[in-house]
Amino acid sequence: MPLFGMETEYGIHVEGKGAEDLIGQTRSVVNAYPGRFAGRWYYRTEDPRNDMRGYRVDRLRHDPEDAKFDDPHAPTLAAEDERADHVLTNGARLYNDHGHPEYSTPECASLADIVAHDKAGERIVLACASAHAAASGNQIKIFKNNTDFHGSSYGTHENYLIGRDRPFGEAISVLIPFLVTRILFTGGGKVGIEPRGKAGTFQLSQRADFFTEEASVDTLHRRPLVNTRDEPHADARKWRRLHVIAGDANISEYAIALKIGTMSLVGRLIDEGWAPGLRIDNPVQTIKELSQDGSYRWRLKLGDGSHSSAIDIQRFYLNAARERFAGSSVDADWTLTQWGKTLEALECDPMQLADRLDWVAKKLLIDEYLAGESMEWDDYLLQAIDLAYCNVDPDESLYQALVDSDLMQRIVSDEAIESAVDSPPADTRAAIRGELICRYAENVGNVAWSRIVLRSGNESWIAELNPCLTPQETAQKLAAIRQASGLWELTQLFEKGCRDGSD
Repeated sequence: MPLFGMETEYGIHVEGKGAEDLIGQTRSVVNAYPGRFAGRWYYRTEDPRNDMRGYRVDRLRHDPEDAKFDDPHAPTLAAEDERADHVLTNGARLYNDHGHPEYSTPECASLADIVAHDKAGERIVLACASAHAAASGNQIKIFKNNTDFHGSSYGTHENYLIGRDRPFGEAISVLIPFLVTRILFTGGGKVGIEPRGKAGTFQLSQRADFFTEEASVDTLHRRPLVNTRDEPHADARKWRRLHVIAGDANISEYAIALKIGTMSLVGRLIDEGWAPGLRIDNPVQTIKELSQDGSYRWRLKLGDGSHSSAIDIQRFYLNAARERFAGSSVDADWTLTQWGKTLEALECDPMQLADRLDWVAKKLLIDEYLAGESMEWDDYLLQAIDLAYCNVDPDESLYQALVDSDLMQRIVSDEAIESAVDSPPADTRAAIRGELICRYAENVGNVAWSRIVLRSGNESWIAELNPCLTPQETAQKLAAIRQASGLWELTQLFEKGCRDGSD
């Protein structure tokens, strides 16, 4: 059963404000959201220290670079106020993540929906920034990227529903070779190398510089290629949430679809018990070397001492997925076809993918600028072009300029993206979340991915969403909600809760 979603932390620059102001400024930006929403996220359903390898860590690591910019004089706020949580009518979550507006898409079951809702996030965060700028007078720029070019990184995370039957240690052996080599088509492109700040290099990935571990429960510091956090947001007896943090923010619709489509198929390989039978020697160092390899040969060393190419490793996964899943769905067939074509183009001439992959499009734009301005790759002004590509304001975005010139392949229409700003996917439990918020926002208490608390006076009811993981289950519950004449009749569909209004 395919089910996936994305979380994107956006880069933000506020005119006249420093890094120490960004947490407060981001909170204000999120609170400027102009649409209908419910607040109060239910954090007690989350346990980020729980490890899928069978234990719970004492603490999570925090990036000391980020801590330098914490304002010691800032007032201490409750978690819901600090995060400025907004749960939207499209089923998504919007909040402040330590100085970055973060948009988490609703759960999606098709590539068209995940692309539309990820792109809708760009418009939603931009609308917040525009509303705040109009009220404050401060110009705000929003970037869909993963680095501030000063040694700090912020994430773009993917989430996939997979079964719990297979030991996760075995899943790690499947994931690492795939994640290390998929940057050939998922990389966002980046000027320079961090944290050393080395200019003069263009690399595939914005995130590769920041990985230091093969597997860990951490996400903020000493980042792993495979995140082992055990937070399924579904029935924990049956499901895991594969929380993928080793990915770049993509602004190209094609790159988004290919990233989600290929990883979803690899998740299915994990569920089937497939094992690749290969291991990359020093994968943390290898992902950096692949990202910085300007020869585009992308050679790497395997665990047995032999050598291979990243393209051949990707073909190994492609062939395994093609053998098992060809013809299983429209999305699977699209992914298998485009995966193969992309690998062929990468092997022949990567530059022919300028209309599909972010890193290629960005590099050609910079090449054209260098030729026109007689500049060199070590000029730090090139970072401004990098940022301009990722700017989500269509009036300033170099990516949008390519789209407007019909130079980028599209996956969804502008109308589909605009619809996703307000409306959830119709075939996942996000439709139920969005419907309840649209109709009963004033009665919504705490919200989590798997449940919503509805309140009336001193009574509360828990709307459990875990049973609604299939399109059929979602449709039945959604029809009943729409037929209910009011809140009282609606609550009879759900488990009765406490009469004191507690959660």
